[in-house]
Amino acid sequence: MVSFSRNSRSIIANWWWTVDKTLLTLITLLLAIGIFLNFSASPSVANRIGVGSFHFIKRQLFFVPIAYGAMLFLSMQSLKTIRRTAIVGYGVALFLMVLTLFCGEETKGASRWISFFGFSLQPSEFVKPTFAVVAAWLFEGQKKYCDFPGNLLSMAFYALTAALLLLQPDLGMTIVVTLIWGFQFFLSGLSISLVVILGLLGLAGAVAAYFIFPHVHVRVDQFLASENSLGYQIKKSLEAFQSGGFFGRGPGEGVVKVNIPDAHTDFIFAVAAEEYGMLLCLLIVGIYAAIVVRSMLISAKDNNLFIILSAAALSASFGLQAIINMASSLHMMPTKGMTLPFISYGGSSLLATALGMGMLLAITRKNVHAEDKDETYEE
Repeated sequence: MVSFSRNSRSIIANWWWTVDKTLLTLITLLLAIGIFLNFSASPSVANRIGVGSFHFIKRQLFFVPIAYGAMLFLSMQSLKTIRRTAIVGYGVALFLMVLTLFCGEETKGASRWISFFGFSLQPSEFVKPTFAVVAAWLFEGQKKYCDFPGNLLSMAFYALTAALLLLQPDLGMTIVVTLIWGFQFFLSGLSISLVVILGLLGLAGAVAAYFIFPHVHVRVDQFLASENSLGYQIKKSLEAFQSGGFFGRGPGEGVVKVNIPDAHTDFIFAVAAEEYGMLLCLLIVGIYAAIVVRSMLISAKDNNLFIILSAAALSASFGLQAIINMASSLHMMPTKGMTLPFISYGGSSLLATALGMGMLLAITRKNVHAEDKDETYEE
């Protein structure tokens, strides 16, 4: 039997007394809300495509324990193991992204998925957390060793990642990766002049994307269009928010959700609004904000640059994805096929988010990395 005494030397006991229980509780609560909302959102979508009312729920319930178990396992690991996991994961994700260009499943004009044993995997989802940790390691190396070209390597890996994402094409994911990488670069000591230059280059790239990618052109035009010209899903999403009011119509009582094609994925926030009202929506927003702010505050107290950069990037990526999903549902920005972390249906999103949060929980553990902080580059 495992002892949870503070004096116990078991891995589990050590993890229990060092992991941030507030973060773990908030993440667990998000997963529970996600299961709950999938029971409301997915049956109508499943019935529409003729796969049985509980098709998506069963698949989600299959992935949830796997993702949660993987997250807990990663949260028990050392910094060295987390770094190695990120490097291997990043390399595998890049390889699979290359494969999607040749044998990927094309959906809505984009090749982002690859099939394995009956399951579809989106490799780009795994690039976000793994690249964040790899970039943090490289930026720290630049500061720690004068002859280590960490910044140049980071820029090279970023360029490779962005190029593969744009070839799919996936502009939304490219923007997220760019913002997170730029945020890390800034935290590592990037000069203000270079910040301005990179910002202008990013703005120019966004404008160019409007003219290069037809789907970006359409989505931006729809976003800027008058109320009568809004896209079908956005119209229904806004109707769901109006229908729910502050307290919602009640569990299973939503009527607008039946007409939202992606109610279980991109627009699950609208389902939460219709059936449980703005009360649940505000709770969800609060949980995401608490996770991001607490993670950054914990990492800011450390004097290890790798911990600061990786924790900041993982939490910011998590929060940014949530903001994009919720803002799209509320017509506050152009629509982007990005899931709500831990809540939307999707195996790839769930597993990739669990990977990121597992690494975050490991990195933010209290007083357990003293021995391996100085061994980051020793192999």
